[in-house]
Amino acid sequence: MGRRRQAVTIKHVAADAGVSLQTVSRVINNEPNVRPAMKERVQSSIDKLGYVPSIAAQRMSGSRSYLILAINDRDLTIADWRAREGRDWVDQMLLGGMLTCAEHGYRMLIELVDTHNDHVERELGAAIAALQPDGVILTPPHSGNPLITGLLAERGIPFARIGSTDPGPGIPMTMGDTHNARIATEHLLDLGHERIGFIAGPSEFSLSDWRIAGWKEAMFAAKLPTKGLCERGDFGFDSGLEAARKLLSLPERPTAIIASSDQMTFAAMQVAREMDLRIPEDLSVISFDNSPIVRFTQPPLTAVDQPIAATASRAVELLIDAKKGQLPTEPVRVKGELVVRGSTGPAPA
Repeated sequence: MGRRRQAVTIKHVAADAGVSLQTVSRVINNEPNVRPAMKERVQSSIDKLGYVPSIAAQRMSGSRSYLILAINDRDLTIADWRAREGRDWVDQMLLGGMLTCAEHGYRMLIELVDTHNDHVERELGAAIAALQPDGVILTPPHSGNPLITGLLAERGIPFARIGSTDPGPGIPMTMGDTHNARIATEHLLDLGHERIGFIAGPSEFSLSDWRIAGWKEAMFAAKLPTKGLCERGDFGFDSGLEAARKLLSLPERPTAIIASSDQMTFAAMQVAREMDLRIPEDLSVISFDNSPIVRFTQPPLTAVDQPIAATASRAVELLIDAKKGQLPTEPVRVKGELVVRGSTGPAPA
């Protein structure tokens, strides 16, 4: 049996070219302080040996780590994973972020941090010290936590705040929540609905109020009432049940409901079935998220497709640019779209 081929390392390249490890690293990182002849010599050895640069080799120059760190809420993420209910927020975030990182020679890692933890600064600080990321992506509710944003700003680490446009450090980003809620409402208005209920998310998420604003904008433009037609949940199924029961028990119940998560929308559909309301003949429903499972409900669910992957991808690009001193001057918005399926129909006569 033949010998297994030994992996080529940066040491092999340095020995072949007759230079130091730091010189090879500077060539790999395309740094300006390398003479053209030296760069050509090192590149020739890289090509000859078939060397593929590792993160360790890229980090050796000390100027960059070539790592982007994404921070997600620990409790919400673990609860989703354990429930196995088809939510794919983390999957989509990694899809967009990892592919874009790879295009630029970066790697993306994810850490789960408890935003309510009294030790959040120590917890995040330990992750930063261990990984030394070139940039950090914050998702709600971390993106609005001043302890986290303050720590990153103090350390001089570029970061993107998805779901936060508050004044302060970092790159503010949204997924067009106001726009998305408005187009969902306008779709129902075009179908003749006038009593449109809204199940919002918790107030600790800025995007919850942005979505309420989009719903109200469309309703006000159509000169239709909103009073008493908005309830809040926590994005979970049980809170959706409670909110939907309140809305559908009104003396003049809504003929359509928009809910701020797939789980709360599933809950609204269950309450409708309990009340012998047909979907969409008696009640139209629209969800946010558009996770994979919505295609298999009966009927398939009309949903706002949140551009999670596209937003994570854009965040990576902005953080790489930020390392070069380039920062956007305005909040960055990546708008979603409405995917129309069978859960919406004309308003009942």
